[in-house]
Amino acid sequence: MVERVICYRAPTTVADVEEIADWVDGRIDADVTVRDRFLEVHRDDDLAEHFAEARVPSAYERETGNTMLGTIRYEERALEHPEREGGVLYDGVQIQRALNTALPADERGLETLHVSILDRAIGTWGDHDGRWHKRVTVLGQPALVSVPGLYEAPAKPEEYYKEKQRHALLSGDTPPREVLENQVDGEFLIEDDPRTTDALKGYALQAFHYLETGEAFCDREGCRLFNAHYHEDLIDAQLREPAFCSEHAPLYEG
Repeated sequence: MVERVICYRAPTTVADVEEIADWVDGRIDADVTVRDRFLEVHRDDDLAEHFAEARVPSAYERETGNTMLGTIRYEERALEHPEREGGVLYDGVQIQRALNTALPADERGLETLHVSILDRAIGTWGDHDGRWHKRVTVLGQPALVSVPGLYEAPAKPEEYYKEKQRHALLSGDTPPREVLENQVDGEFLIEDDPRTTDALKGYALQAFHYLETGEAFCDREGCRLFNAHYHEDLIDAQLREPAFCSEHAPLYEG
């Protein structure tokens, strides 16, 4: 049984972890607290090398890692100055294993859940199609919740990608949010979206639910515990009422 949940801030993102923790705290029978960035609180001497080992060099190659000295130096700088990190995908399972090792022994048991809100993009390998897939979460201990993954992992409307490509061809850069929102039908979240905090609440609760019950996700669309593969489904599950399906509402309705 989970007795304590510790949520970790992601200061380089717009995610308000205090608000996320308060929301979770109102729905579970466990003590919920907030700490500073996980990669700061639990950093060890090998962490930069672990991140280098977990780098995904190609979307279609299973093998990970680049431990050349320059890459490790980059990862060291990214730990010190996280606002400079970006554009790298990491194997979420490898990162989870490394962060678990960095936890103090007396906090590694399953009665204490660590929820690390990360400013890194994480993924898992798909044996079914032979490619890496970006993820919002990797459940377990610690649970990883990727803020970039919230924007990048679920598929956006097809028109979004066409408009983004068209704008890049014309101007050489990514179109600003207001252009995409005005030109593309359908709903989606993009970087620094003001709805980020609300959307992440359900993912933090999923981490608790998994450790508490062993159930990874809910298969009912529209439930906060649903694992959405499309942005429209994500918005429906995380930002619209009702918050939970009939099975999970008795457990988590505040």
